Amino acid sequence: MNKVFESAAAAVADVQDGAVIMSGGFGLCGNPENLIAALLAKGVRELTVISNNCGTAERGLGVLLKGHQVKKMIASYVGENKEFERQFLSKEIEVELTPQGTLAERIRAGGAGIGGFFTPTGAGTQVAQGKETRVLDGREMIFETGLKADFAIVRAWKADTFGNLVFRKTARNFSPVMCTAAKVTIVEAEHIVKPGEIDPDQVHVPGIYVKRIVQGRDYQKWIEKRTVRAA
Repeated sequence: MNKVFESAAAAVADVQDGAVIMSGGFGLCGNPENLIAALLAKGVRELTVISNNCGTAERGLGVLLKGHQVKKMIASYVGENKEFERQFLSKEIEVELTPQGTLAERIRAGGAGIGGFFTPTGAGTQVAQGKETRVLDGREMIFETGLKADFAIVRAWKADTFGNLVFRKTARNFSPVMCTAAKVTIVEAEHIVKPGEIDPDQVHVPGIYVKRIVQGRDYQKWIEKRTVRAA
């Protein structure tokens, strides 16, 4: 029942070229830094990555993009990454932009076994091109499919060895729903404790969804845009 792996490299050892990966994080907040570094070192390619954004050119998921390991990106926001812009405009990468709330719901639907749903978000815009539309309750809506992945990589604040997870503040973001929507969920945790040390009422993701746990190390906890006031 102990799901703790000795290293991030060991936890991603079976990730193969062409895998679909969900990665938690909002901007650079809550990024699974150790697991991203392990995928970079492993050199897997042709990845489809599902995440809110693709980090920056030098940090977060951006390092995989810079290494030309990402074939397709499904995201809601990509504005902080100049390398992403360059690859997109030069058609080096396939991009599927999805409104942020729709992205979260597509992941949730995938985890819940729901094939898709109708939403008014994006109706009448380029987002709706090629999608089924209906008028429901007097509003035009478009059909969005659920999202699933081969692997989810997320960072938790605390995990027990059974895989019960607690996230902290903004670092929670998309991670809980991603844990439910992947065949294999890999978690790096800042703190790993024994079963029973987490109050059941505080559990954000139950361990049944988690297959592997890694002790997170050497966190940089990057800041995407640092602003200061004049003294």
